[in-house]
Amino acid sequence: MHLYKRIMVTGGCGFLGSHLCDRLVAAGHDVLCVDNCFTGTKRNVRHLLDHANFEFVRHDITFPLYLEVDEIYNMACPASPIHYQFDPVQTTKTSVHGAINMLGLAKRVKAKILQASTSEVYGDPEIHPQTEGYWGRVNPIGPRSCYDEGKRCAETLFFDYHRQNRLRIKVARIFNTYGPRMHPNDGRVISNFIVQALKGEPITIYGDGSQTRSFCYVDDLVEGLLRLMDTPDTVTGPINLGNPVEFTILELAQRVIDMTGAKSRLIHQPLPADDPRQRKPDIGLARETLQWEPGVPLEQGLQQTIAYFEKLLSETPR
Repeated sequence: MHLYKRIMVTGGCGFLGSHLCDRLVAAGHDVLCVDNCFTGTKRNVRHLLDHANFEFVRHDITFPLYLEVDEIYNMACPASPIHYQFDPVQTTKTSVHGAINMLGLAKRVKAKILQASTSEVYGDPEIHPQTEGYWGRVNPIGPRSCYDEGKRCAETLFFDYHRQNRLRIKVARIFNTYGPRMHPNDGRVISNFIVQALKGEPITIYGDGSQTRSFCYVDDLVEGLLRLMDTPDTVTGPINLGNPVEFTILELAQRVIDMTGAKSRLIHQPLPADDPRQRKPDIGLARETLQWEPGVPLEQGLQQTIAYFEKLLSETPR
């Protein structure tokens, strides 16, 4: 039996949040999209604005919010280094004050709440692949730590609210995700490579390109979040969500050049501070608990993402 719910998505105009709103509206839920549009854009949810089940509220979750909901997906936070380092204090506030405000709301209205955490809590890991039991290796004073430590603190708050107030919580640790609606200037490797290739510009590789990443297509990731939210209350997470298939950055660059037909050459820049050499999820827990694993291969996901950026660039005045 399908139960209709009132569901709030913070960061709902963002890349992941907007795809999540799509799925929840399609499932018949009443969806409240909350975003201050710092990195998200209303364009990502424009197609939902006239939908009877969808409402957009411009709000910064570092300030409290008072409304009635059954479930909260806390997705709000700049998620790429360019954006979260632009105003690092605000990034930390969004993760920490935002978590406190959303947990307070969940406690008041007895809602179930999911935190979008990140593989960045593992820092530059000493173990590979990363399991949920690994405590991580994070530099607490580095240029990335506003995001890493903000998300780690949010996890702490979630588990303390759970222990102290019996709040129903879910924590997902999200690994590299890509797809349509990524921000073209977010500095993430897939959007960077595609935009550079489509513009015929040189493709920038940091370091020698031997560092690895694993890339999960957005539809797969959203399915994982929905399944996690629907688990029994005894399942709190954290649960890794990501694609365990690993690629070097060089392999990715070559794949994008081949698929776009670009004539771009590769240029190398120094590796940024605290940039992890390897990042790959162990998704054993997600397979076992959620019966979830990614199904979209890189080639197929890249096709959709390239098509999105081609359309976006054609609409953008040069």
